Amino acid sequence: MDPVTTFLNAKAERTENALRAYLAAWVGAPSSLVEAVEYSLFAGGKRLRPALALGAAEIVSGDDEAALPAACALEMIHTYSLIHDDLPAMDDDDMRRGRPTCHIRFGEALAILAGDALLTMAFDVIAKSGCVVAVSTLARAAGAAGMVGGQVYDLDGEGKALGLAELRRLHACKTGALIRVSVELGAMLSGASDAQIRALTRYGEEIGLAFQIADDILNVTGTEAALGKPVGSDEARGKSTYPGLLGLDEARRLGREAVDRATGALDGFGPEADTFRALAAYIIDRDR
Repeated sequence: MDPVTTFLNAKAERTENALRAYLAAWVGAPSSLVEAVEYSLFAGGKRLRPALALGAAEIVSGDDEAALPAACALEMIHTYSLIHDDLPAMDDDDMRRGRPTCHIRFGEALAILAGDALLTMAFDVIAKSGCVVAVSTLARAAGAAGMVGGQVYDLDGEGKALGLAELRRLHACKTGALIRVSVELGAMLSGASDAQIRALTRYGEEIGLAFQIADDILNVTGTEAALGKPVGSDEARGKSTYPGLLGLDEARRLGREAVDRATGALDGFGPEADTFRALAAYIIDRDR
């Protein structure tokens, strides 16, 4: 198994164990709500955002324990965003990670509430880090000027031909903000210096761009079996994408430039950052 896959698998297992412990501590929640939350939260996936938080902490301090609350909070917020993205009022998707989406399985009302529960629980969890700055940093990345704002840009952009600057703004918010803050929080909670936080945050910004470009490419070239969801959905909804705007070859070039900038941001680190260097390449070369 290659080092990136080993890293992602190890961090996914660590995150899932902690997530199950947090959910087991829920007291008084309706069983139907817990079932809907667990259905979506443990549906698989790369657990990339937790891995970035835990990996950044390891780069800085050699230990990821301090970043574990942030890792779990990030996955809760990411999962809530997927549940709500799939709703009929948003992207109206029936499949996610190879099985029916939350609203198809449990109904629209319970899916909305499952997302709400995950979002609010995420802030209870990250508060366990004891760092108020981390809580506010996550809130900004997930909120109106971050992920939620990006979803608004996405909805407003359907059926319109967005320019490159508009497309960058959309995805810097919708996808990039949570990826960037994952690395930033891991560094912050592990006692990183200001210079280390800046370098790792820049890394997060660039791999966020590469990740979205790869997603756009896979929506054109991937298979439903590999992705666990329909392909070609972006074009069907009239969404602007990097391949649609630039063509596949130019989109790939843009993605590789982002990867190069990401690895360059790690120049101040030694071999402890080698996994992050390899992860940047993995993000643009992945097939799902």
